[in-house]
Amino acid sequence: MDAASEIQLLLPPTSRGEKSAVGLTCGLGLLALLFALVSLCVGAANFGPSEILGGLFSHNGISSVIAQQIRLPRAALALLVGAALGASGAALQGLFRNPLAEPGVTGVTSAAGLGAVVAFYFGFAGIHPILLPTFAVVSALASSLVLYMLSRAGAGAVALVLGGVAIASLATALTALALSLSPNPYAMSEIVMWMMGSLKDRTLSDLVFALPLVSLGLLLLLSAARGLDALILGEEAAHSLGVNVQGIRRRVVIGVALATGAATAAAGAVSFVGLVVPHLLRPFYGYQPARLIWPSALGAAALVTAADLAVRLISPDEKLPLGVVTALIGAPFFFWLILSMRK
Repeated sequence: MDAASEIQLLLPPTSRGEKSAVGLTCGLGLLALLFALVSLCVGAANFGPSEILGGLFSHNGISSVIAQQIRLPRAALALLVGAALGASGAALQGLFRNPLAEPGVTGVTSAAGLGAVVAFYFGFAGIHPILLPTFAVVSALASSLVLYMLSRAGAGAVALVLGGVAIASLATALTALALSLSPNPYAMSEIVMWMMGSLKDRTLSDLVFALPLVSLGLLLLLSAARGLDALILGEEAAHSLGVNVQGIRRRVVIGVALATGAATAAAGAVSFVGLVVPHLLRPFYGYQPARLIWPSALGAAALVTAADLAVRLISPDEKLPLGVVTALIGAPFFFWLILSMRK
């Protein structure tokens, strides 16, 4: 019997059958695409759905410019950012064996935001657009490595969450310092709006820079999924099953840094998505990270796209940032989760 078979025998059974899980996964994917399609048809310009959808495949008229250069990048980035945050949250919860772990709670999002703010503040983003996601990814990687070292040192679940809170607090303080010292009020305003999370005015260039980084991060997380299943049983048990624990940790750390860093560079701070979605889906998929990472990516893609759609419907001038909407959903859920864990 191989390691994967032994893990399947030791883990608790899932609440739904494989067919139901596959059907739900397909449903999540269709839901995400449906929200993206509606997102394409909603905007300030007064064009009907047929004009916008036709503009995607033509190169004549204002409708094609709006469809291809404004609405398509925004809808695609919403899907991409959601997938990155959802998969990262599910992978981190499996790695740390902690239901409270997610990119925002562990400080990865705040660190990525700090890296992007540094790129803004010192003018690196103006030198070349690729430097903005690069700084965000490097900062996210640094924060992930700190948590990785804490986990290797034997830190428990609570210690890891506290470490993440400390990283987030430090990153937030340094970001506030950069804002207070910013000599350009316009740049400071841009940084503040970006930190709140938004997909407004995103272009194809933002999508082109984010897509390969997020894709590579997701591939690393999916490749580590079976190893994360073994870690549920503890590191010693995983070692005894022949799992390369250090390799699994390394892939998760780098994958989360790439996916979250690129997502944060593209959309700013979008909080709690990686916490809420895996918990909502876990009753349907069980407690195996291998089963949860991909559905969490699809579910989070649908959630972020729906939240961005709600921003435009509730506030057509978009004074309501996307990150505020997700925080209003996620913060009460986080408190409920803490109380339910205590019970």
